[in-house]
Amino acid sequence: MAPVLADTSWSSAAQIAGDVAAGELSAAAVVDDALARIEKLNPALNAFTAVIVERARAKAKTVDAMRGRQRLPLAGVPFAVKNLFDIAGLATVAGSKINRVDAPARHDSPLVERLEAAGAVLVGALNMGEYAYDFTGENVHDGPSRNPHDLTRMSGGSSGGSGSAVGGGMVPLALGSDTNGSIRVPSSFCGIFGLKPTYGRLTRARTFPFVASLDHLGPFARATRDLAVSYDAMQGPDAADPVCTDRAVEPVTGALARGLEGLRIAVAGGYFRKGASAEALDALARVGKAAGARDEIEIPEAARARAAAYVITATEGAALHLDRLRKQAGDFDPAVRDRLIAGAMVPATLVSKAQIFRRWYREQVLKLFARYDAILAPATPCTAPKIGQHTFVLDGIEMPLRPNVGVFTQPISFIGLPVVAVPVPLQPLPVGVQIIAAPWREDIALRVAYALERMGVVAAPPPRLDGGWNGH
Repeated sequence: MAPVLADTSWSSAAQIAGDVAAGELSAAAVVDDALARIEKLNPALNAFTAVIVERARAKAKTVDAMRGRQRLPLAGVPFAVKNLFDIAGLATVAGSKINRVDAPARHDSPLVERLEAAGAVLVGALNMGEYAYDFTGENVHDGPSRNPHDLTRMSGGSSGGSGSAVGGGMVPLALGSDTNGSIRVPSSFCGIFGLKPTYGRLTRARTFPFVASLDHLGPFARATRDLAVSYDAMQGPDAADPVCTDRAVEPVTGALARGLEGLRIAVAGGYFRKGASAEALDALARVGKAAGARDEIEIPEAARARAAAYVITATEGAALHLDRLRKQAGDFDPAVRDRLIAGAMVPATLVSKAQIFRRWYREQVLKLFARYDAILAPATPCTAPKIGQHTFVLDGIEMPLRPNVGVFTQPISFIGLPVVAVPVPLQPLPVGVQIIAAPWREDIALRVAYALERMGVVAAPPPRLDGGWNGH
């Protein structure tokens, strides 16, 4: 049967790869379909900052030429990356104005290379908060990326373009970064799945950093299996990233169907309930019940962990940008600039105390995983706020929105635990739940997510068709 063009706007990466491998679709047709959707939808969603049309079409032709000669688990799957990933021929802007005059990257990021080696096709770079210091998806230079379920609402940050592109049906797969929550927050707001792997699991080479001791990279998708397949394709040591593990590749896709049998799952209480909206608590209750979580536990000193994460973020981020702050302060987003300047003035004694506490906190949390295989917690305290909104109510108190959206994500990434964010399709807006596992146990978090998805408890809802735009 000759390959035909089909609407793949809401197809999973696994479906696309299977159809391309079987000859039912051509990679060229799939990529052209994605490029057409990007051209149509990006003016509304503002997810892409660069589209690489000719390169994508050339790669798709190469994938088609390899059909039948090599197994490609992501054959013909269009994907895009946050614009802090190096893409050969493009400047790595990292959401900033300053980096736009940099020379184009000479090589792709290793994670881009690994996905393309698995048959995926890079189609472009995605909008993000400046220098990844953001939870909202609002960028003063490129404009905000918009929520696919309500264009007046935030996509979340700092990987906002990644959430918007996947949740809006432009691509089935995207990459982002997560320092304090920048994969999990957009996943929650945009109603998609996101994986923040264990710190050091995926190489960060040839990406623009934010906080070296907290930065993670990972995928967004509309199905758990797509997270697993892409994660498997990206694993592997890399001497170019000094913290990248030399552990052997540990594939997870084959374990997805093992389900929940034998797993001990708990729900995080205390700090992780305080301040959560009714919607966030509803989502957590649904996921907890379906997962068979009988125990509610306390993660010790989570509030202090968040405070310590802020100290380390502010100081490491400031150190990275100190020269830029001295020479080009006027070219920063003022909100980012001011926080970096404040970070430069944090006393060294506080940083030392934060790092000492960090070791203690990690030891205490790891003790919980002697009793439980996974812990559930809200991903965000609320559904997506309005673009331009500056405050929200947290635990009965009106608080600044931008620094507080990550209240539930920061205590987890602070010690590098693997997390899958899963979307609960509430109305009118989805909201996410974190599935947290012990270090290097991405397989468990993904197993739980896959089981919940098969039950229908978690799912990526299609974009809303109202609001003056055509989501499909």
